[in-house]
Amino acid sequence: MTVDHSWAPVLEALAEHRRKGRISFTPPGHKQARGADPLVRQVLGDAVFHGDLLASGSLDDRRSRGRVLERAERLMADAVHASHTFFSTCGSSLSVKAAILSAAGPHDKLLIGRDAHKSVVSALILSGIRPVWVDPSWDAERHLAHPPSTEAFAEAFAAHPDARGALVTSPTPYGSCADLRGIAEVCHRRSLPLIVDEAWGAHLPFHPELPSWAMDAGADICVTSIHKMGSGLEQGSVFHLQGDLIDPTVLKSRADLFGTTSPSVLIYAGLDGWRRQMALRGKELMGGALALAADVRAAIEGIDGLHVNDRADFCGPAADFDPLPVVIDVSGLGTSGYRAADWLREHRSIEAHLSDHRRISTQLTHADDRVSTDQLLSALRALSDTAPALRPVPEVDVPSPAALRLTQVELPRDAYFATTVDVPLAEAAGRVVAEMLTPYPPGIPAALPGERLTEPVLRYLRTGKAAGMNVPDAADPGLDTVRVVRAPARPPAGGAA
Repeated sequence: MTVDHSWAPVLEALAEHRRKGRISFTPPGHKQARGADPLVRQVLGDAVFHGDLLASGSLDDRRSRGRVLERAERLMADAVHASHTFFSTCGSSLSVKAAILSAAGPHDKLLIGRDAHKSVVSALILSGIRPVWVDPSWDAERHLAHPPSTEAFAEAFAAHPDARGALVTSPTPYGSCADLRGIAEVCHRRSLPLIVDEAWGAHLPFHPELPSWAMDAGADICVTSIHKMGSGLEQGSVFHLQGDLIDPTVLKSRADLFGTTSPSVLIYAGLDGWRRQMALRGKELMGGALALAADVRAAIEGIDGLHVNDRADFCGPAADFDPLPVVIDVSGLGTSGYRAADWLREHRSIEAHLSDHRRISTQLTHADDRVSTDQLLSALRALSDTAPALRPVPEVDVPSPAALRLTQVELPRDAYFATTVDVPLAEAAGRVVAEMLTPYPPGIPAALPGERLTEPVLRYLRTGKAAGMNVPDAADPGLDTVRVVRAPARPPAGGAA
């Protein structure tokens, strides 16, 4: 049966609500902007408030008999060839928690790439799931982690045959992609599910020249942030399901554990509109973005001191790469990504997505055009010209891949909820960390609860912080102290405690 993707159930229900002039005696209390602060109305505009309704009881009736959300989710599933799709207004941080808890429960093992986002670690803390960490494919020369290989997952399953499934992050925030087909086959040979954190891959289903996306590659659950590479509003996320290894009722129930009972209709509308836009024009829009990215990447490569990471850089350790996160190595300028990003923002009003000790990412989407990219290229040329003024830079002591990898000695949940103490950073080596220490973005913890801290990782965080690294989840934002599990008291000499 042909599906009409010009239909947008949420948007049309909003239009109908306005047409009928309904007067609400329900939340939200601003009553369609009438009660909002005048300055807020001036800055945001009244349209924001006009679309801010109760999902059930305003947009739909109190029993959701109009099936507005259900119809929108079915259209999204059809657009990407999934069996089921669920909308989330709490970002992929919620969606990935729901996905993990639908595959495993307390004390179960789950194979997880160690390059996972901090939201994955949050799910482990909340659930008590026992992670079996699968090491990423490290590029020691560029100090960059790519997704774990198919072989690494196969070896982990062989060592832990009681694991309940696997989770891999693909694409990474840097655009490198896993061999999803191979990893899915490894899981399915054991009748176990594969979860893909594809937060950075909302655009992948809509053009054949982009890397394969999770559902096409055989994944069971795929989590996607529509606000990252798509046209959704911030916090707009979807998770897709196919196959029979995960019960859709269970997945929906797990999502309900974490989700709000007051979802944002504005975010629903953004998700609905993105699906309509991509179903009708996705190939055209993504084709234009890819052509523009190719030109921009070539132009950046011609700027003195800059290098764009490309297929030749990534596709030894990575299966594929997405060219739209334009990742620029600035080490040839003799400066750091942190300093380059700060200079671009302060002097050229250009916001880079992420920065590290040697790179910045200047993400392109279907929304960019020659005007925006010409401004970017002009700013990058100016950055190259002014580079001598950005030297010298504080050195970030990045450990080798082996030294960067910490040993998990306690469950993340046990360490997080243990009795803790804050110790000086210089005294933390050998202690079991009780918090996440996450350079952000991209949001991959350098240390997570239950891991034993080492001097190389502490030195990396200390020198990174001095160079401009942001570690927002640390209990001590200055990283003078670290929160660790309180060591048990020593028993009296000569006897048991």
